[in-house]
Amino acid sequence: MWSLAWAATAGLVLAYRVGLPVLRSVRHDPRVAEVRPEGPGVVSVLCQGRRLERLPVSGGQFFFWRFLTRDLWWQAHPYTLSALPRASYLRLTVKGVGDHSAALARLQPGTRVAIEGPYGVFTRHSQRRPRVLLIAAGIGVTSVRALLEDLPRGAKPVVVLRATRREDLVLGTEIADLVKRRGGQVHELTGSRGQATIDPHSLRRAVPDLRERDVYVCGPAEFVTDIVEVARWLGVSDEAIHHEAYAL
Repeated sequence: MWSLAWAATAGLVLAYRVGLPVLRSVRHDPRVAEVRPEGPGVVSVLCQGRRLERLPVSGGQFFFWRFLTRDLWWQAHPYTLSALPRASYLRLTVKGVGDHSAALARLQPGTRVAIEGPYGVFTRHSQRRPRVLLIAAGIGVTSVRALLEDLPRGAKPVVVLRATRREDLVLGTEIADLVKRRGGQVHELTGSRGQATIDPHSLRRAVPDLRERDVYVCGPAEFVTDIVEVARWLGVSDEAIHHEAYAL
């Protein structure tokens, strides 16, 4: 019985961590189509392929990406989709903060890509209340942008974006358009931590009905920790707080 249990476990691991990723990568055949600058040190990688809209992805989820070049083929890194899949393309948006992410800016069109996933619960399926507050800092904006696209019309989301400089608010135009179509509001905060802080007073003023919303937070680990504590202090229950931290 123990031998069968071990064999079944190993089979499941091989099927879902090796077999399924290989099958999806071959079936959809994603390849780099374009690398597009989005802001200082930030690029979007657009991948073309076959029937990509059939991938079972929710806004806010991520894949492990393996770019099949001589220098990168042996590394698989997690990057969130910055838009829901379309029939002909996938898009990820990455900030060059490490060797791998910085190398993506040099990818050439035609580069083959292997994908594993999707993973993650930072999605609308975790939502407990009718409306949401989405808060993002830095490259955490990618998850928020894709999650917004997955929300229904009339969702009336409130979005708070935090960056040191205005040019660091990447994908801001797309987010503003998605929020407008869903009847929501966008608050952009730029400046140093002291100038553009998110504290209980400012958050309660920006979102008076905060306790009636789910709160989604994405960004650097320290930022996420601080915002989660603020939300709890304002009375948001843990089940209504969803967060994802980006780190090297």
